[in-house]
Amino acid sequence: MQVLLSREELSEGVDRLAALVQNDRGTQSLVLVGVLTGSIMLVADLLRRLNGSIEVGMVSASSYRGVETTPGELDLHLDLLPDVSQKHVLLVDDIFDTGRTMAALVEAIYSRGAASVKSLVLLRKKSRVEVVMNPDYVGFDIPNVFVVGYGLDHNGAWRNLPQICLIDSPANF
Repeated sequence: MQVLLSREELSEGVDRLAALVQNDRGTQSLVLVGVLTGSIMLVADLLRRLNGSIEVGMVSASSYRGVETTPGELDLHLDLLPDVSQKHVLLVDDIFDTGRTMAALVEAIYSRGAASVKSLVLLRKKSRVEVVMNPDYVGFDIPNVFVVGYGLDHNGAWRNLPQICLIDSPANF
């Protein structure tokens, strides 16, 4: 597999994202909500870089099944979401592809009474976006390629890679 983003590049990107979030929030408490399962490495790394009062929660959102590379119907599970009523939320996801997942989750969190919701993604594919919203924080813009590693998977595998790698043809992998 070809490395698209090395460990060092990812670490620098997460440092940059954490500094932006820390600067914007000041001393304000925060609920950091990760989107399972792809964001787990990013959430852990962000938590280690942020100061102050931070609550953590997770949500599950999926539109890809098995070896599919095209999104299907969006399935949201918010049962691990803490009380966000009147709180400031940072929603963290691995990749902003079509943007449908992030847009639906932001709406769902606001509907539960959040004071504010900001979004942070490690990767964004600008060429695939289907929604009007843009994430508040973006680690890296990438081309329309299939990637694995640092939490991202192909059919459940490769999340453990410490870098982001390209898969030439996910259908044949």
